[in-house]
Amino acid sequence: MPTPAARAAELRTQIDRHNHLYYVEAAPVVSDREFDKLLAELQHIEAEHPELVTPDSPTQRVGGAPIDGFRQVAHRVPMLSIDNSYDAADLRKFDGDVRKTVGDATYTVELKIDGVSISLVYEDGRLVVGVTRGKGDVGDDVTHNLRTIGSVPLKLATPKPPKLFEVRGEIFMTRAELVRINREQAEKGEAAYKNARNTTAGTLKLLDPKLCAKRKLSLFAYGVGAMDGSDVTTQTQLLETLRQYGFPVNPHTKHCQTIDEVIDYCNEWDEKRHDLPYDTDGMVVKVNDFAQRVRLGATAKVPRWVKAYKFEAEQGITTLGDVEFSIGKFGELTPVAHLDPPLDLEGTSVSRANMHNASWVAGKDVRLGDTVVVEKKGGIIPQVVGVEKELRTGIEKVITWPDVCPKCGGPVVKEETASSYNFICDNAGVCPAQLAKRLEGYARRTRMDIDGLGEEVAIQLVDSGLVKSVADVYRLEKKQLLALEKFGDLKAQNLLTGIAKSKDRGLAKLLAALSIYMVGENMAEVLADAFPSMDALLAASQDELAKVKGFGPKRAKFVHDYFHSPAGEKLVQELREAGVKLTQDKKAVPAGGLPLAGKTLVVTGTLATYDRDGIESLIKSLGGKAAGSVSKKTDYVVAGEKAGSKLDKAKELGVPVLTEAEFDALIGKPPA
Repeated sequence: MPTPAARAAELRTQIDRHNHLYYVEAAPVVSDREFDKLLAELQHIEAEHPELVTPDSPTQRVGGAPIDGFRQVAHRVPMLSIDNSYDAADLRKFDGDVRKTVGDATYTVELKIDGVSISLVYEDGRLVVGVTRGKGDVGDDVTHNLRTIGSVPLKLATPKPPKLFEVRGEIFMTRAELVRINREQAEKGEAAYKNARNTTAGTLKLLDPKLCAKRKLSLFAYGVGAMDGSDVTTQTQLLETLRQYGFPVNPHTKHCQTIDEVIDYCNEWDEKRHDLPYDTDGMVVKVNDFAQRVRLGATAKVPRWVKAYKFEAEQGITTLGDVEFSIGKFGELTPVAHLDPPLDLEGTSVSRANMHNASWVAGKDVRLGDTVVVEKKGGIIPQVVGVEKELRTGIEKVITWPDVCPKCGGPVVKEETASSYNFICDNAGVCPAQLAKRLEGYARRTRMDIDGLGEEVAIQLVDSGLVKSVADVYRLEKKQLLALEKFGDLKAQNLLTGIAKSKDRGLAKLLAALSIYMVGENMAEVLADAFPSMDALLAASQDELAKVKGFGPKRAKFVHDYFHSPAGEKLVQELREAGVKLTQDKKAVPAGGLPLAGKTLVVTGTLATYDRDGIESLIKSLGGKAAGSVSKKTDYVVAGEKAGSKLDKAKELGVPVLTEAEFDALIGKPPA
């Protein structure tokens, strides 16, 4: 039989090995129960022989006494902030600045974990202190809590540790653990925690390590501060050294030779991050070579050798409580998730989120009662983007689609394409929900521009029976509007004024407003140029329509069928009687010709003196085409601030890029 000391040493070695396999290699070879038996045996030996207890024994992770408060610890090397970027143009500028100083450089690209930055100081291989980032130069000593985290090594897994080795990393909490904690909160009748990052920060600031140990926090190591006795010279070498020393390193790290590789990898993870079990808010791009980092140096606040690429969208997790179905202008059923509890995203409370279509729901296997990931991006309607299936309890229910329209009671049919499918209300002429959507689209600013006729008013007008087709808006009277809820004299008069002004928008705006399938604003312009009056359009055959640039047989059939259906013929007659302009004015051509005639332009980024609709309308009025994507046929790209992938594509294809001032010069606009 081995002596207690020998057995204790053997158990510590085994437990450290299993911790390494579990946290670093993600390849455990024993069950949790077998691991717990080893730990229990070691605890028993140490209880009988207290003299055998060592500071780095696995049994010492939990059990320390609560502390009275947090002492401040100065960082040997300041933990500086990282400068943020939000698009590819920022990353290219970063690359250009790097190369001006050091010449050729390669980069490592790592996921930016949404957690709490930490410094772990090891002396002669043993953890002596763990400190939060704090203000960058000084942080809080949270060693008592960090020791409870299984993925934080208490000693370095190397026989010859460096004298000093300061590891930088991120402490984080998985979404699954946040859900588990919030279920406990609900059982106790206490408020739920809003997000994993804030919960992690709060957990690290607990005074009692036993409370911290009850929450499963994790570590990813990614950097180094002060060193004495280590000769790592690159980030790739450092990450491998960290793994060898027993630290978990995020596996989704790539060594990129060019900035194009960096950008591609960032874009790849902007889509894939929803499948991760923890939150990320971007990528971190680092110059790989440490000697080059020294030459690049730092400002007072940020290093010049690293850049964070931030994802724009804000995410949260909650429960899918119920689903309702909204009806689109073509009858498509869109599942809308009711979130319980609501989320706080981008400063607003989010209680509902879209879920694309039936094909998407089936592909993701979304169920009622699921824990779902919700994303809100730049004011766009919140979307459900993922499901935490490992958190299912067995009570979740498959989402069923209605056989009849929830708004009109009409039949619902399945409509399939080559790549997806959806359910459609097959009651287009009657369904009030479809009409309300079409009416809202009719009034849009870039179409008939009826001020005051948004979604809420459109629904009111349809539900009240005042509008049974879009032409009915031209028959509205003030007394009818005043009878509606929330309508006063001023609101009613402003709406009627907007309706009256819309009569003179012209044929192109009208065609875009009519919700003709496959005819958006650009195609409406093309169609009105080819047939500058409604009479000419009605007289055109399907073959003649198909010859219009960009149309083809399919789009031509939709247009021809629309105007030659009983409903289409009736609508045109009603618009004619209401005095709506059914012709398109010819563009006045200056003596020298239109400055953008035959040119295709793409606008990207934020401009100082134009909004997107305004500059695209101007381009069209000057003979050009305002396209949505860059190709070899693009003549110019007009780039404002924060121009994104379109600018990158233009540079790749050699398409001329114009600033706003250069665009103004091109069209002959005098400088301000």
